[in-house]
Amino acid sequence: MSLQHTDQEAAAVAKAPRVSLNDIEDAIGGVYYTTGSDALPHASIEYLRPLTLLTICVIVMRNGFTVIGKSAPASVDNFDADLGRKFAYEDAIRQLWPLMGFSLREKLSNGK
Repeated sequence: MSLQHTDQEAAAVAKAPRVSLNDIEDAIGGVYYTTGSDALPHASIEYLRPLTLLTICVIVMRNGFTVIGKSAPASVDNFDADLGRKFAYEDAIRQLWPLMGFSLREKLSNGK
């Protein structure tokens, strides 16, 4: 299920403040991509090929917090660089959602 679809479903039933996909994306300072082989240039030659298939997305939030998303196909034949970046980004966003939910809950519990 896409992030947008999940966000739309949650918004449709929300009756109170919630963390939206837009909230998360608005809090992002930068998004950076690399591959495992670029991130680990001194890796053993026998693992170099599999590392080229590992896509890494580093999201830096405006407050300086970082999250790393990743994706890799099970089969070399299924590798697609654009999809790898999409899946790695979504993996990172899914990690941020509960963290921002915790932050919202703190604000709500303190009456802010």
